[in-house]
Amino acid sequence: MTTPSSPDLDLRGASPERVRDALRDGDPLPGGRGFAGLFRDPPDREGPVLVRDALGRQPLFVERGAADPATAPDPAAPDPTAPDAWSFDRTDLDDPEPVPAGSLASSAGTERVWSLPDDGPVDPEPGQAAVDGAIDAALGDLGAGDLETGASEDLAVAFSGGVDSGVVAAAVPDAPCYVAGFEGCHDVAAAREAAAAMDLDLRVVEVTHDDLLRAVREVAAATGRRNPMDVAIAVPLYLAAEAAAADGVRRLAVGQGADELFGGYSKVADPVGDDRVAAETVRGARTETVRSLPDQLERDVLALRAAGVEPVAPLLDDRIVAAALALPGELLASDGERKIALRRAAAGRVPESVRTADKKAVQYGTYVSRELDRLARRAGFKRRMDDHVGRYLDALLSE
Repeated sequence: MTTPSSPDLDLRGASPERVRDALRDGDPLPGGRGFAGLFRDPPDREGPVLVRDALGRQPLFVERGAADPATAPDPAAPDPTAPDAWSFDRTDLDDPEPVPAGSLASSAGTERVWSLPDDGPVDPEPGQAAVDGAIDAALGDLGAGDLETGASEDLAVAFSGGVDSGVVAAAVPDAPCYVAGFEGCHDVAAAREAAAAMDLDLRVVEVTHDDLLRAVREVAAATGRRNPMDVAIAVPLYLAAEAAAADGVRRLAVGQGADELFGGYSKVADPVGDDRVAAETVRGARTETVRSLPDQLERDVLALRAAGVEPVAPLLDDRIVAAALALPGELLASDGERKIALRRAAAGRVPESVRTADKKAVQYGTYVSRELDRLARRAGFKRRMDDHVGRYLDALLSE
């Protein structure tokens, strides 16, 4: 999730040289914050290929079936690298499907070429030191400005008052911060308290039902997602980004990835008996949540771009990803504390109240899920019905 020099570039997020080296070496974390697009000169292959990094930080789509190995020998099958067969924007295609994260797609089909490191954990002391150093470097780059242009004036921060967005905002203290939510919600209150403690410029987007309904339609159109969970997560991001774009912001820094990489979920902290994960260890459960990132990031990036901003995710920098994946379980979650290594790295960067703040999932902390439920019931979709909010959204989006 980095800023391309131009929306018309065939390759986003990394230079052709970096992608060539990553292909040649099989390196899943070659530096930067992910990449995707058309690569014209791949090593040891004939013709151009489509590539998408191992975490799927840049969305990439092809026409359905275009990169299916079963149809590859058929000369009538579409070539996924043809200009009208792929796009960064799913709405450009008739029947889009994502290129899988870590894959290369060509007329010969789709091939997995990068997988995230799965080495054993390092010892706690060097593990924490690696996280500290990676965060120093990645957030230092953010504070220095746009990796492509050097500009920093067009940057804002999506801010909820927790440690994730707190460390991001602390790296660019002059950037305005945006939070969206319904009146009285947890996220707005937490953001106000944290912004006051950090002396940040916070701009609150107070969401109404009219805003919610409009954003639901726009998010669904941009992302292709219509289920209540995806919609409720993306809508507050969209509305905060929309307000930032209206103020002239071009890039929005986000804290995405921290919960997945550093063990921010209860199912990771206590996986035994939790039917949301198959693993029974903290590290195993964390691995499962990391594997969910490509799907989540596709949704978030598309929603933010539809709002008019380019997302920047410094906590998904390859240096931070590599350091986080090597952590032992005791630095992820233990004794009721989550994201231990990240919180330790945040010491001295953010006030103690922000470093230790509890976090609610965005769909609940902004009251978006609550208000979707309320609108569904008003429209006659009662809670006794299976998936009553999902049925309401289907009806709303079919109008």
